[in-house]
Amino acid sequence: MRLVFSIVVGVVLGLTVHLLSVLGLPRIASGDAYSRLAAITPLNAVMQLPLSDANNSPIPFMDPAFAQAICRYDLKAGPLKLKVPVSPTYTSLSFYTRNNTAYYAINDRSAGRKVIELDLMTEAQHAARPGDPEITAADRLIIDAPTPTGLIVMKALAAEPSLMAQALASLQAASCTIDTTSASAPGGRKAGTLAD
Repeated sequence: MRLVFSIVVGVVLGLTVHLLSVLGLPRIASGDAYSRLAAITPLNAVMQLPLSDANNSPIPFMDPAFAQAICRYDLKAGPLKLKVPVSPTYTSLSFYTRNNTAYYAINDRSAGRKVIELDLMTEAQHAARPGDPEITAADRLIIDAPTPTGLIVMKALAAEPSLMAQALASLQAASCTIDTTSASAPGGRKAGTLAD
């Protein structure tokens, strides 16, 4: 009986340590995607990543059939406006927090337009935004980011090698900028900043 109890305690303890390390490692790792990309990407701007190379890749497991671009954002200065023209075959956007947790994704088929346009902001910025009765939810896609910093990964598919130039061109035309038009609310109060 003592042997069975020792085995059960050992298994439970091992599972607990394994679970804690798997969940905690992304938060304490110094070489995460955000840290690696912070050294080579500007803040609140789109930067095209080099095509996938087996010897040198800024993001692991990059698919060579996709052109990729990154927007490393910081919403402390205000909401972000993102515009990405869709490529002829397929375009997708994935949103990640500073700790590499995916929280939103959209592609050209679900957007249903030739340009994916959206506003990214924190919940506090969204709540402070003045309402406009003439703008409906169908007119503007607003995404609430769970953290003020993070990454947007943009991908454009080149179904054949000859289509890679078109995929690259669609991402080169993308923009990711702080929205200065909604920076101030009525009464001179800043609407798009986080409270310190």
